Amino acid sequence: MDKTTVTKLTRIAQKTVGTICERVVAKEIDPKRLEKLSIIGVDEIAYRKHHKYITLVTDHETGKIVYGAEGKSAKSLDGFFDELGSERTKLIKVATMDMGPAFAKAFADHAPDTQIALDPFHVVKLGTEALEEVRCDLWRQLRKLPTPDYARRFVSARWALLKNPGDLTQRQNETLRQIKSTAAILLKPLEMKESLRGIFGSGLSNDEVAEFLDSWCARASRSRIPSFVRLSKTIRIHKAGIMAAIELGVSNGRVEGLNNKIRSIIARCYGLHSAKSTLALVMLSCGPIDLKLPYERVA
Repeated sequence: MDKTTVTKLTRIAQKTVGTICERVVAKEIDPKRLEKLSIIGVDEIAYRKHHKYITLVTDHETGKIVYGAEGKSAKSLDGFFDELGSERTKLIKVATMDMGPAFAKAFADHAPDTQIALDPFHVVKLGTEALEEVRCDLWRQLRKLPTPDYARRFVSARWALLKNPGDLTQRQNETLRQIKSTAAILLKPLEMKESLRGIFGSGLSNDEVAEFLDSWCARASRSRIPSFVRLSKTIRIHKAGIMAAIELGVSNGRVEGLNNKIRSIIARCYGLHSAKSTLALVMLSCGPIDLKLPYERVA
């Protein structure tokens, strides 16, 4: 329910709605939410246009968001570690996150013994983005030709290239077959994207994944495709974190699921104007708060 509807229903000001949410969170949030944290996930999410972000910390065991702060830099987690304290920080064994350097730096400064696990999903996503960069470069070159039909073909081919082969529609499969027969320049990037995805979804042992990942990076470095050369360097830098996620069997899937829920909350509110009000709604919906109606509180 958006604030305008709540305002009409309860006959209070919009500002009061936000204040009530913040007051309820401050009063009802579980004070023991930071006790015995062992496996956590850290991620940022945009709550407003023009790069307005909040950073959220999720407890993997409970599936609840236990901390939030404005921004997405390393300093965004300073308050979390201050509230956690040195003794409870030592209990955190694993932290899942993406490949951004900010959160890794925060853990290196405050919790150097915590194992950083980088979700392989993000590696596959980077492979898809590398292929998309090749497609866009080709499309821009084809636009310069006198006949625009060639460029239009590669605009409609986007999802045929980027989606997993098993998820393609009949029309997309036909588009992909046409691309393979007429655009040889995309064959190698497409094969490299699919081979990277196959490494993480083939049931290989940990040692085999490490070996194939090294082999893939070597091929990408020799490919002379700029986007894949950069990706190979990125994977080499973060290989330890990627392998940690595989060996420990953890991912950021739970965190991404909560992010989708939060995006729907923000959309339902038609946007939120401050990080403070956004965090209040996030904690009300996804935090360790046991809300009860007045009649439910009666003994």
